[in-house]
Amino acid sequence: MVSRRGSPGDSIRLSVTPPSPFRLPRLSGGDRAFRHTFGMSERLLVLDGAAVLVKLSQPRPDRVTFQAEPVEPSEVTGPGCNRMTRAGEAQLEEAIARLRFATGVDDDLSEMAARFRDDPLIGQAVRTRLHMRHMRRPFAWEAFAWGVTEQLIEYRRAASIQRRMMARWGMAARGLRTVPSPDVVAGLAPAELGSAGLSARRSIAMIRAAREVTRGRVDMDDPSGDVRLLAIPEIGPWTIACLGLHGRGDPDALLAGDLSHVKLVGYMAGLGRIATVEEVEEFYAPYAPWRGLAGNFMLAVHGADVSGAGTYHRIRRGPGRARAA
Repeated sequence: MVSRRGSPGDSIRLSVTPPSPFRLPRLSGGDRAFRHTFGMSERLLVLDGAAVLVKLSQPRPDRVTFQAEPVEPSEVTGPGCNRMTRAGEAQLEEAIARLRFATGVDDDLSEMAARFRDDPLIGQAVRTRLHMRHMRRPFAWEAFAWGVTEQLIEYRRAASIQRRMMARWGMAARGLRTVPSPDVVAGLAPAELGSAGLSARRSIAMIRAAREVTRGRVDMDDPSGDVRLLAIPEIGPWTIACLGLHGRGDPDALLAGDLSHVKLVGYMAGLGRIATVEEVEEFYAPYAPWRGLAGNFMLAVHGADVSGAGTYHRIRRGPGRARAA
């Protein structure tokens, strides 16, 4: 059901009934792109040179509400703000569509639930946490760029880099900021991007990828361009998996090289050590075509076993002996 208030282009309000159990996640992330106040989440998007503010709420379990409203060009600051226009109906509708994607409100998980509700490893999570969704980005570029920032460093440090990038090169309005666009990143020098805390090699990689996008050689929404991305030094399967899971919504995209998974599989499989990427992929193979989502459920149930003090000691002992102790 869609209801509009005021003249066309003023705002669009949409109520959605999720096909599967759903709970609106707190999508803030470390970059603080979302703002949460009094049961409502807000996100600023820029679409075709127009800024849109989207508000999300869940007044009851079977209803999620999205409201998109234009942000006046005079309110926007950041690179190219002097060329901003006022959002029309098409941009407002697209903004809602992108936030519906980011929240996963339209995901139908009934088939996965039926298949794995009695699974010995993730059945508990499937039965009790089917409302859980993995965090997606409204634009595939965001998932890719943030994947680059998160390579092989602590998440807190990566989030700090992300916030600095948004503060310096994102668009801003009404107290919210956007992730820098490919157009902006493509025009930066590696030293400029590095000043936000990104390593020199990863700065070069992100800029090269942004230029692939701006020159029309890569569409981040299309997996056929992954070959060109993988040809860029510092871009590997883990970053592409981040793009697939968080940017394209592929529930089978598994972050097999992620430290959380190599620790968890080493522990759950009783290897007595951290697992290899190949062992992680073998472990999750029965969960296709939902391996990425299954990984999230696995971490929800068993992640505490491989976090905090004594993690590597527990991995060496394995789950059976650790529980017996």
